[in-house]
Amino acid sequence: MADEELDEDLEEDIEDGEFDDEESEGDGGAGRKRLLIVVAAVLVLILGGAAAAYFTGLLQPVIDMLSGGESAEAIEEVEETQIISGDAVFYDLQEMLVNINTGGRKAVYLKIRVSLELESSDDITKIEEMMPRIVDNFQIYLRELRIEDLKGSAGMYRLREELLKRVNVAVAPAVVNDVLFKEMLVQ
Repeated sequence: MADEELDEDLEEDIEDGEFDDEESEGDGGAGRKRLLIVVAAVLVLILGGAAAAYFTGLLQPVIDMLSGGESAEAIEEVEETQIISGDAVFYDLQEMLVNINTGGRKAVYLKIRVSLELESSDDITKIEEMMPRIVDNFQIYLRELRIEDLKGSAGMYRLREELLKRVNVAVAPAVVNDVLFKEMLVQ
Protein backbone atom coordinates (compact mmCIF):
# COMPACT_ATOMS: atom_id res chain seq x y z
CA MET A 1 0.00 0.00 0.00
CA ALA A 2 2.75 2.39 0.81
CA ASP A 3 4.48 1.34 -2.41
CA GLU A 4 1.43 2.18 -4.42
CA GLU A 5 1.23 5.66 -2.88
CA LEU A 6 4.89 6.29 -3.65
CA ASP A 7 4.44 5.16 -7.24
CA GLU A 8 1.47 7.47 -7.63
CA ASP A 9 3.39 10.43 -6.15
CA LEU A 10 6.31 9.68 -8.45
CA GLU A 11 4.07 9.55 -11.51
CA GLU A 12 2.46 12.87 -10.50
CA ASP A 13 5.86 14.48 -10.05
CA ILE A 14 7.01 13.31 -13.47
CA GLU A 15 3.81 14.60 -15.06
CA ASP A 16 4.18 17.98 -13.30
CA GLY A 17 7.79 18.24 -14.53
CA GLU A 18 9.38 18.71 -11.11
CA PHE A 19 12.42 16.61 -12.02
CA ASP A 20 13.13 18.71 -15.10
CA ASP A 21 13.27 21.86 -12.95
CA GLU A 22 15.82 20.33 -10.61
CA GLU A 23 18.13 19.52 -13.50
CA SER A 24 17.87 23.04 -14.89
CA GLU A 25 18.51 24.49 -11.45
CA GLY A 26 21.71 22.43 -11.26
CA ASP A 27 22.91 23.89 -14.56
CA GLY A 28 22.02 27.41 -13.37
CA GLY A 29 23.97 26.84 -10.14
CA ALA A 30 27.03 25.73 -12.10
CA GLY A 31 26.71 28.81 -14.31
CA ARG A 32 26.51 31.02 -11.27
CA LYS A 33 29.62 29.37 -9.81
CA ARG A 34 31.51 29.90 -13.06
CA LEU A 35 30.44 33.54 -13.17
CA LEU A 36 31.51 34.06 -9.55
CA ILE A 37 34.92 32.50 -10.23
CA VAL A 38 35.45 34.68 -13.31
CA VAL A 39 34.45 37.85 -11.44
CA ALA A 40 36.75 36.95 -8.52
CA ALA A 41 39.65 36.28 -10.89
CA VAL A 42 39.14 39.61 -12.65
CA LEU A 43 39.05 41.46 -9.30
CA VAL A 44 42.26 39.73 -8.16
CA LEU A 45 43.98 40.71 -11.42
CA ILE A 46 42.83 44.32 -11.15
CA LEU A 47 43.89 44.63 -7.50
CA GLY A 48 47.21 42.91 -8.18
CA GLY A 49 47.91 45.20 -11.13
CA ALA A 50 47.04 48.29 -9.09
CA ALA A 51 49.31 47.15 -6.25
CA ALA A 52 52.16 46.46 -8.66
CA ALA A 53 51.73 49.87 -10.29
CA TYR A 54 51.72 51.58 -6.89
CA PHE A 55 54.84 49.83 -5.62
CA THR A 56 56.78 50.38 -8.85
CA GLY A 57 55.92 54.08 -8.78
CA LEU A 58 53.79 54.14 -11.90
CA LEU A 59 50.84 55.57 -9.97
CA GLN A 60 52.86 58.36 -8.31
CA PRO A 61 51.96 61.04 -10.91
CA VAL A 62 48.28 60.17 -10.52
CA ILE A 63 48.53 60.28 -6.72
CA ASP A 64 50.36 63.62 -6.88
CA MET A 65 47.75 65.03 -9.24
CA LEU A 66 44.90 63.95 -6.97
CA SER A 67 46.58 65.10 -3.74
CA GLY A 68 48.00 68.30 -5.23
CA GLY A 69 51.50 67.49 -3.89
CA GLU A 70 54.84 67.54 -5.61
CA SER A 71 56.52 64.30 -6.47
CA ALA A 72 59.75 63.31 -4.79
CA GLU A 73 61.59 63.72 -8.09
CA ALA A 74 60.59 67.37 -8.36
CA ILE A 75 61.77 68.02 -4.80
CA GLU A 76 65.11 66.31 -5.52
CA GLU A 77 65.57 68.48 -8.64
CA VAL A 78 65.05 71.63 -6.58
CA GLU A 79 67.60 70.46 -4.00
CA GLU A 80 70.15 69.64 -6.71
CA THR A 81 69.79 73.08 -8.28
CA GLN A 82 70.38 74.73 -4.92
CA ILE A 83 73.63 72.82 -4.44
CA ILE A 84 74.74 73.44 -8.01
CA SER A 85 73.88 77.13 -7.87
CA GLY A 86 76.08 77.57 -4.81
CA ASP A 87 73.36 78.45 -2.31
CA ALA A 88 74.57 75.83 0.15
CA VAL A 89 77.34 76.62 2.62
CA PHE A 90 79.31 73.80 4.24
CA TYR A 91 81.25 73.90 7.49
CA ASP A 92 83.61 71.05 8.41
CA LEU A 93 83.71 70.01 12.04
CA GLN A 94 86.84 68.66 13.64
CA GLU A 95 87.40 64.92 13.69
CA MET A 96 85.88 63.21 16.73
CA LEU A 97 87.10 59.98 18.29
CA VAL A 98 84.90 58.39 20.98
CA ASN A 99 84.69 55.00 22.59
CA ILE A 100 81.17 53.67 22.20
CA ASN A 101 79.05 51.66 24.64
CA THR A 102 79.92 47.96 24.41
CA GLY A 103 78.39 46.77 27.66
CA GLY A 104 81.67 45.88 29.32
CA ARG A 105 83.33 44.13 26.39
CA LYS A 106 86.60 45.31 24.88
CA ALA A 107 86.79 48.97 23.88
CA VAL A 108 85.34 49.90 20.51
CA TYR A 109 86.09 53.30 19.01
CA LEU A 110 84.13 55.44 16.60
CA LYS A 111 86.02 57.94 14.47
CA ILE A 112 83.76 60.40 12.70
CA ARG A 113 84.18 63.49 10.53
CA VAL A 114 81.11 65.46 9.57
CA SER A 115 80.27 68.54 7.59
CA LEU A 116 77.32 70.82 8.38
CA GLU A 117 75.18 72.29 5.62
CA LEU A 118 74.18 75.83 6.60
CA GLU A 119 71.58 78.17 5.16
CA SER A 120 73.96 81.08 4.72
CA SER A 121 77.56 82.05 5.27
CA ASP A 122 76.42 84.37 8.07
CA ASP A 123 75.72 81.28 10.21
CA ILE A 124 79.39 80.28 10.25
CA THR A 125 80.20 82.77 13.04
CA LYS A 126 77.31 81.39 15.13
CA ILE A 127 78.59 77.83 14.57
CA GLU A 128 82.12 78.79 15.61
CA GLU A 129 80.84 80.54 18.75
CA MET A 130 78.81 77.48 19.76
CA MET A 131 81.42 74.87 18.80
CA PRO A 132 82.12 73.68 22.39
CA ARG A 133 78.40 73.06 22.92
CA ILE A 134 78.07 71.25 19.57
CA VAL A 135 81.04 68.98 20.30
CA ASP A 136 79.73 68.28 23.80
CA ASN A 137 76.26 67.33 22.49
CA PHE A 138 77.80 65.08 19.86
CA GLN A 139 80.21 63.42 22.31
CA ILE A 140 77.47 62.65 24.84
CA TYR A 141 75.24 61.12 22.21
CA LEU A 142 77.98 59.17 20.42
CA ARG A 143 79.34 57.62 23.63
CA GLU A 144 75.97 55.98 24.33
CA LEU A 145 75.71 54.36 20.90
CA ARG A 146 76.10 50.61 20.51
CA ILE A 147 77.60 48.84 17.53
CA GLU A 148 74.12 47.58 16.58
CA ASP A 149 72.89 51.20 16.35
CA LEU A 150 75.36 51.93 13.55
CA LYS A 151 74.63 48.94 11.33
CA GLY A 152 73.11 49.42 7.91
CA SER A 153 71.76 52.43 6.13
CA ALA A 154 68.92 52.75 8.64
CA GLY A 155 71.47 53.13 11.44
CA MET A 156 73.32 55.81 9.49
CA TYR A 157 70.08 57.64 8.81
CA ARG A 158 69.09 57.59 12.51
CA LEU A 159 72.57 58.83 13.47
CA ARG A 160 72.30 61.69 10.96
CA GLU A 161 68.87 62.70 12.23
CA GLU A 162 69.97 62.64 15.88
CA LEU A 163 73.09 64.70 15.18
CA LEU A 164 71.03 67.18 13.17
CA LYS A 165 68.57 67.62 16.04
CA ARG A 166 71.37 68.16 18.54
CA VAL A 167 73.28 70.67 16.42
CA ASN A 168 70.12 72.68 15.68
CA VAL A 169 69.33 72.88 19.40
CA ALA A 170 72.86 74.07 20.12
CA VAL A 171 73.03 76.79 17.44
CA ALA A 172 69.45 78.11 17.53
CA PRO A 173 68.33 80.56 16.04
CA ALA A 174 70.78 79.64 13.25
CA VAL A 175 69.65 76.67 11.19
CA VAL A 176 71.66 73.68 10.04
CA ASN A 177 70.00 71.99 7.05
CA ASP A 178 71.90 68.72 7.09
CA VAL A 179 74.70 66.73 8.67
CA LEU A 180 76.92 65.09 6.05
CA PHE A 181 79.28 62.23 6.87
CA LYS A 182 82.77 62.64 5.47
CA GLU A 183 84.29 59.70 7.32
CA MET A 184 83.01 57.13 9.78
CA LEU A 185 85.12 54.32 11.13
CA VAL A 186 84.19 51.78 13.82
CA GLN A 187 87.16 49.87 15.24
